[in-house]
Amino acid sequence: MGGMLISFGIIILFMYFVMIRPQKKKEKETKSMQDNIQIGDEIVTIGGIVGMVVRKGDDNVVIETGGERNKLRIKLWAISENTTSHERTAAEKEASKAEKKSKKKDDITNE
Repeated sequence: MGGMLISFGIIILFMYFVMIRPQKKKEKETKSMQDNIQIGDEIVTIGGIVGMVVRKGDDNVVIETGGERNKLRIKLWAISENTTSHERTAAEKEASKAEKKSKKKDDITNE
């Protein structure tokens, strides 16, 4: 009986660390991304619509999309990705890699 209880407890802990904890982390990152959206950012909605933010309210944003610059008002929770911030972080990573490479070259030449 006690062995079954311990096994059940281990399974519950495993489920928490494999399923629940990563989901909460992802939700926290998504909420942070949605709160930090700025005018001019390019976003993708959960429906796959791509547009540029032209106005931001408390719980909704207005995006401009398409060749005719159609405007859509969407809720913040419907934004799945901020492609502008992804480009910024990728550029920052590239800059830090280049800086590390130049440091290594400087260290090698100084020896």
